[in-house]
Amino acid sequence: MLNQLYKIIVMTSFLISTSIFANTCKDAVVLVHGNTASPSSWDNTVNLLLSNGYTTNDIYRPDWGSKFCASCNNHNGSEEVPVRQAINQAINNSCTGLIDVIGHSMGATLAAQQISKLGISANVDTFVGIAGAFRGLWSCGVYPFNVWTSTCGTYGLSVQSPFLDSLFGDPLGAKVYSIKSNIDQVVCSTGICSVGGVHSSRIWNEDATFTFSLGHFGLQSDTTQTQINLIQ
Repeated sequence: MLNQLYKIIVMTSFLISTSIFANTCKDAVVLVHGNTASPSSWDNTVNLLLSNGYTTNDIYRPDWGSKFCASCNNHNGSEEVPVRQAINQAINNSCTGLIDVIGHSMGATLAAQQISKLGISANVDTFVGIAGAFRGLWSCGVYPFNVWTSTCGTYGLSVQSPFLDSLFGDPLGAKVYSIKSNIDQVVCSTGICSVGGVHSSRIWNEDATFTFSLGHFGLQSDTTQTQINLIQ
């Protein structure tokens, strides 16, 4: 009788601990801000993550690039380092062994580049690109013509830049989503949002895309519930 009772207690304890672990163990989340922005631009997303059971230890916000010279930043060199480090740390510390990556604007293409370079798409459960220019910016010109700044150059966001061409088609995660707008002040600044008939914020081989009547920065700050839903 006592032996049977002991078995019941042990099994109950195991089930309770397993249930708690399942409810608390979540993929680590990497949030990559846009050009000249800061980690605080993700505050709305972070607050919602915390209210949904994530802890501060689950969230990584790399701080990259110049805050004063938007045309100086690109996808090569010092801009890469903080993002690469954050992704590696997130994978190493994730209790699931997987991460979710959300990038805004140039942070989306920078995050995608690091996933590709590190060859860790198998460790990415969900990739969300918000207001990214995955197919280039018409305001940057068509490479190599009229490309005057680093942001638009070889490692930048001009249409058909060597950087974008080399990244196109690379796997970014088990699930890939884009969040976009047709009134985006950056992606659609020339009045044209599409490149080759496809909205520039759309990602190759994506599972779904979501369109909001929001501007470039509102897509980051005001779509938090969609962001959280996509990585759950």
